Amino acid sequence: MNPAYDMTYRVERLERGRVHRVLSVEQRIGGKGINVSRVLNQLGKYSRATGFADHLFSAAAELELPVDFVHALPWVRRTVVISESADGTATSLWEPGARVSDPYAVDQLLVRVAGFLPDVSGMVVSGSLPGGVSDTVPAQLARAGLERGVPTVCDVDGRALELAAQVPGVVLMPNREELERLTGSDSGTPAEVVRAVRPLLDGGARAVLATRGADGMIAVTGSGAWSATLPESVSGNPTGAGDAAAAAVIAGLADNPKPDWPALLVDAIATSAAAVVIPVAGEIDRSLRARLAPTVTVTELSSST
Repeated sequence: MNPAYDMTYRVERLERGRVHRVLSVEQRIGGKGINVSRVLNQLGKYSRATGFADHLFSAAAELELPVDFVHALPWVRRTVVISESADGTATSLWEPGARVSDPYAVDQLLVRVAGFLPDVSGMVVSGSLPGGVSDTVPAQLARAGLERGVPTVCDVDGRALELAAQVPGVVLMPNREELERLTGSDSGTPAEVVRAVRPLLDGGARAVLATRGADGMIAVTGSGAWSATLPESVSGNPTGAGDAAAAAVIAGLADNPKPDWPALLVDAIATSAAAVVIPVAGEIDRSLRARLAPTVTVTELSSST
C-alpha cells in the first residue's frame, strides 16, 4: 500500500563523511507488494499487485507486471540501497512516503480487493502504510480474504501487525525484531520463538513463519514447529529476501490448502536465498533456488516448548 521507486547505488566501500564515486545506479518500481508479485511471476504464478499509487507510478508499473492501483498518492516515495561491492554490505534509506488525503481511498481499495477475491487462490498483504491509512486496513483485507476461503499472508509491522494477528486463520511472517515487538518476548533462539508465538496461535492465527536472516526461518503451526537453515549463508543484498520468502509461502498455500509445512519452509528458504544474490530486490536466481533446495536442513522443534 506504500510503493516506492527502488534506487540501488553500487560503491566500492561506503565511508561516512566523504565523497563516493558511484559505480552504477539502478532504478525500478518497488515496495514489498511489488517485490512479492514479481517473484510470484518468476515462479510461474500469475499475480496482480494493488494498493495506492499516483498515475506516473501506475503507468511505469503497468509496463512490467499486472497492477491495479487506487490513484490516491500525490507522489511516490523512494527507497535507496547503497550496495558495497567490496563485501556485499547493503545500507538502506527508506522515505516514509506521501499521505493519502482522499477520504474514500481505503473504501476504493477494499472494494477493488473484494472484486478480485472470487478469482484468486492466495493473497499477501505486506509493507508499510502511507500516512492517512489506518492500521486496521491490513486486518480488514486479511479478514475479507479468509472469509472467502483465500489463504492470506500478512507481512506488516507495528500496530498493523498486532491487529492482523487477531484475524482467525491468518499466516504471519514477522522478522525477529517485528516478532519481539509483537509479543514482547525475546526470540533469539528457536525455543524462544516457539514460546513467543504460541499465544498468537491460541488467538486464532493459522501459522507464524518467523524470518531470521542468515539463521533461516522457523514455522510454528497448530500441528507442529520446525526450523530450516542453509548449511552456509549466502552473501549479497538481503533487501527483498523476505518478500521472496512470502511469495514462496503463498504459492505453496495456493497449491495445497493443507500444506506440508517443512516442505514449504524448504522452498521459502531456497527462494529467499536466491533473492539475496541478485543486486536488486524483487528478483531471484531460479537455477540457484533449485540447487539450494536439497541442501536446506529442517529440524523439528518441540511445539510445547
